[in-house]
Amino acid sequence: MSLRVIFITGANGGLGVATARAFLTESPDNCVWLGVRQRREAAERLAGEFPGRCDLAELDVTQPEVWRAAVEIIVARHQRLDVLVNNAGFHSDALLAQMAPESWRNVLAANLDGTFHGCQAVLPTMISQRHGRIVNIASLSALAAPAGQTNYAAAKAGVVALTQSLAKEVARIGITVNALCPGFIETESLAELDAEARRAMIARIPMRRIGRPEEVAAAVKFLASPEAGYITGSTLKVDGGIL
Repeated sequence: MSLRVIFITGANGGLGVATARAFLTESPDNCVWLGVRQRREAAERLAGEFPGRCDLAELDVTQPEVWRAAVEIIVARHQRLDVLVNNAGFHSDALLAQMAPESWRNVLAANLDGTFHGCQAVLPTMISQRHGRIVNIASLSALAAPAGQTNYAAAKAGVVALTQSLAKEVARIGITVNALCPGFIETESLAELDAEARRAMIARIPMRRIGRPEEVAAAVKFLASPEAGYITGSTLKVDGGIL
């Protein structure tokens, strides 16, 4: 198998680290770049485990010029970029009537604008290669928007629509673009739940358990694989059967 270069954003959290580890353990020919801005500890530990195959790239996903600089560094090192996983994002929940305008703007900037900038930054390289895989991490909130998440649900629904549209634009040149919608996954965002809230959450899941980051990572790895070459514009739920 030849060299494959993967760029993962939001690589300082549970999903990002699990996804990076899945690619790194899949093949010694996989080189993974971790896009990080702050809370770098987990990414640095992972890079230390896989010296020479895992590197950090300074990245603010809301800034297109920073995206371009990061991609330039990666392509200069490897002369290629095969996979982009747009995983960065966050939520800041509130009822719309009380939502601060900056909360709306910041959540859309990180989740939706960041995905746009990332796709735009990698496309010139992928187009010249006539090959590429883009996996955009959306959310179950994009498909079943809950109360209190008008900003986040709108942003992630936008990611799904962006994915479908872009997939049509680049399908003929060997680039696939797919979205993945995780449900409740055992990451930092659930760590602060009390026991009662956790029980209520699990009761909503037909499988009666919370998902593991590795299960999301496995789905990302598949969508980035040669075997998924005829899948594009799709939205895959990883939610234990909620929807």
